[in-house]
Amino acid sequence: MIEIIPAIDLIDGKCVRLSQGDYSQKTVYYNDPLDVAKMFEDTGIRRLHVVDLDGAKAQHIINHKALERIATHTNLVIDFGGGLKSDDDLRIAFESGAAMITGGSIAVKNPEVFTSWIQQFGAEKIILGADVKDRKIAVSGWLETTDIDLMPFIKEYMNKGISKVICTDISKDGMLEGPAIPLYQEMLQKEPEMYLIASGGVSSIADIDKLQEHQIPAVIIGKAIYEGRIALKDLAKFLSDVL
Repeated sequence: MIEIIPAIDLIDGKCVRLSQGDYSQKTVYYNDPLDVAKMFEDTGIRRLHVVDLDGAKAQHIINHKALERIATHTNLVIDFGGGLKSDDDLRIAFESGAAMITGGSIAVKNPEVFTSWIQQFGAEKIILGADVKDRKIAVSGWLETTDIDLMPFIKEYMNKGISKVICTDISKDGMLEGPAIPLYQEMLQKEPEMYLIASGGVSSIADIDKLQEHQIPAVIIGKAIYEGRIALKDLAKFLSDVL
């Protein structure tokens, strides 16, 4: 069964969504992210993906208090990302209740630090975030694209012990036009051992069905829930094995 991972994106401690990573295209959905986290948990969801968008811009952790509130008042298994750049950022994230952290830009711009985190904290606690546009890696909250090819980049870190990879196709994210299934199929053909977490574009239960049909291990869902395209009760069929 595909693993359902709802997303909470944070700006100023509030639950928001951006379209295509554009900070000027921001919608605030909940003033208190704990309210929505509790709703997810009440549905039977066990996982949560939290992104510190302020942190992504500032290049260091900012919304750790919101993380701490969610972690303290729910039993959700949280992965946390956005602007984590130093050992101190990671320490704060883990102390605030994150079970795992996601590193994206840091893995591109400072591979020595990211590799040291794998060694220091264990590969099972580190998720590689691969934001991609036209099969090239993008960084810094998508404000920059690089010339780095997606698959060699992932392979390098899998060789260092990483297994979980969140791959967001930026062209899909927040557009509610369906996920990048051909891209994900290609990735799993090349690296079948990867625990691939699809992200971006999911607009309906049918999209999740398609991802499951193609044996994508997990999916992050954000805007489709907040815009009412996916009702939490409709996710129940994917959660039956964890209840």
